[in-house]
Amino acid sequence: MILLSAIIATFEADYRAAYGETILPGQLNALHALHALKSCRTSASPLMRAQCRDCGHTQLVPHSCGHRACPHCQHHESQQWLERQLAKQVPATYFLLTLTVPAALRALVWANQQTLYDHLIRASWETLRTFVRNDTQLQGEAGAIAVLHTHSRRLDFHPHVHLVVPAAAIDPDKKRWRTKRAKRGYLFNHKALAKVFRAKLLAAIAAEGLVLPAGVPGTWVVDCKNVGRGEKALVYLGRYLYRGVIQEKDIVACENGQVTFRYRHAKHKRFEYRTLPGAHFLALLLRHVLPKGFRRVRNFGFLHPNSKRAIAVLQWLFGLDPKRLIAHLKPRPRLAFPCCGAAMVIVQTGLTPQPPRVPVIPNLAASETPVM
Repeated sequence: MILLSAIIATFEADYRAAYGETILPGQLNALHALHALKSCRTSASPLMRAQCRDCGHTQLVPHSCGHRACPHCQHHESQQWLERQLAKQVPATYFLLTLTVPAALRALVWANQQTLYDHLIRASWETLRTFVRNDTQLQGEAGAIAVLHTHSRRLDFHPHVHLVVPAAAIDPDKKRWRTKRAKRGYLFNHKALAKVFRAKLLAAIAAEGLVLPAGVPGTWVVDCKNVGRGEKALVYLGRYLYRGVIQEKDIVACENGQVTFRYRHAKHKRFEYRTLPGAHFLALLLRHVLPKGFRRVRNFGFLHPNSKRAIAVLQWLFGLDPKRLIAHLKPRPRLAFPCCGAAMVIVQTGLTPQPPRVPVIPNLAASETPVM
């Protein structure tokens, strides 16, 4: 396996030389932070002291770096996020909506990330909210989990928003729970969704005083598919949230100044390969660093954290057990001592790494007593 930290160490100088004038402050900060990957769980990282529950034996264990882009460190965070979302599951069929910015607008979005990323998420939610309120079967307040993605499978800049949506709504006036019978996996007309989404996002761009580039198409793309109870869709989104832009297992070669990675084609479901100069590969990775403090995941409507009580009532009324819904998830693997297999208990953290000890070889010649 080719480590991402090794690629950073190899091509960082080339990346700075090639893209120095265009590197954004956030990307530069991320590059500094990515240096933590080089020492993740190595002898150079801070240490934890672990103790055996049975015999009291202690052992020093290297810390993980905890960086969001580190492929090693974010599995637990991804698991926790998934558990939180599954605990909010409601009695309804779920849909995955994907709302995409057309190619003609991507340069404008890139140049105004802090503002337009936010408008992109809000326009997606307001589009869904409008359709739920006007739907004859729903006519209430919607709920959604929104996730911003900025890259395609090929790592190109491709901003889009995923909405995991229950086909249901809460009528706040009559205090009723309404669900929609999704015939043949149909929720809303995707062409109508795209038309409203386009109007809302363009209105937000105009309100910011930004000039639209030429060639903005009149027809945009919105995809809407049935995802059953929603677990697989949430697992898919969680995988990209906390494990970086690319997993190390998908980096298949690094030689002659080139990096080759694989990705699964969205339609054919087969692996395809892309080879790039190392500096360009790093540029693609850092292009997807979000502005500081930006939240790429947001919960709206009755799936907002403030609606925990309403969700608990719904689950009680319909006999849903959130603990049963997350029981199939694999528990976090425990730390165990290699000698006896007993579970480790962390008793101290943040210990300074110890420098390697250099063996001292005694000078026997100087210590010899001369024979008289």
